[in-house]
Amino acid sequence: MSNISPWDDIKTPKDDLSVRQIKESKHLPLYWGKDSAGHCVFIVELEGDHAEIFNKHSISVHGIKTDLRLINTTGNQGLVVVLEKHIDQDLFFSLCETLVSALSDVSDSAVGLSVALSQIKRWKAFMAGKKGRVLSAEEIRGLFSELKFFQSMQNEGFSEKEVCDSWQGPEASHQDFIFSNTAVEIKSLSGRERSTVRISSEDQLEGVNDNLFLKIYRLIDMPDSDKALSLNDLVKQMEGNLQEADAIESFSEKLAKAGYVELRAYDTPKFLVAEEKPYCVEAAFPRLIRSELPGGILKVDYEIKLETIERFKCDNQEIWGK
Repeated sequence: MSNISPWDDIKTPKDDLSVRQIKESKHLPLYWGKDSAGHCVFIVELEGDHAEIFNKHSISVHGIKTDLRLINTTGNQGLVVVLEKHIDQDLFFSLCETLVSALSDVSDSAVGLSVALSQIKRWKAFMAGKKGRVLSAEEIRGLFSELKFFQSMQNEGFSEKEVCDSWQGPEASHQDFIFSNTAVEIKSLSGRERSTVRISSEDQLEGVNDNLFLKIYRLIDMPDSDKALSLNDLVKQMEGNLQEADAIESFSEKLAKAGYVELRAYDTPKFLVAEEKPYCVEAAFPRLIRSELPGGILKVDYEIKLETIERFKCDNQEIWGK
């Protein structure tokens, strides 16, 4: 992210707020600002009285304060979002950017408040997660690949609840998906990575289920392809397809646990799945597992040469027990 922030050239006022309107705000006026304590501020200006709705749906987020107050210069109410402490200013800027984007086509103040509070609710779940930061390139690919397998389960006829319950990656389980008596570990490779796959613990390829599979997705960045999807694109697509309220809530919670909240940083790269290969992890599969490690060996991280596991490649239908 750039070292230049929108708050850099805003002076700290002696009292109240010092603000500058955001050029990208087409309908509802949006502002960057600072309060008298020098805290970074984001403001959504609202016409009318929205105190009842705000008081009913206001959200407390660790390190971020939200308030509804009168904007002295216009006489309108403003939803004021203040960065107090505990989180990085760049991350706060990224979160605010999602608000700017989400509100870009909203002209009704009541709708704008609802949209903003909904976004802030997602921030709360995100900040409560283990990561609370922007995902790395490797983590973006990993989450994208897990979501592609999530879609595959839906396509195989699993119910929305079954798929959400089976997705264990965000829960820090040993494998990413566990269903029936089957466990599946998901790995992703970039277009440049061709010869090895990284295994990050001694538990990932040790299964307590009857059937254990390794599923590898090779992703290529194709920004000019109409069929390519960013992580944000894929999440929106999946959220739009879910119908059951419990599944929608569970999916949102697991995304937050996985360290995801919608950020502009995830508008790129745009991926196409170039290849997906399933492998059956059998007794002879080359791996390091906890039950066979010498005493005193902990936190194993290693790579497997793909050419050595070619003979364990199987059909996707075997994963589904077909």
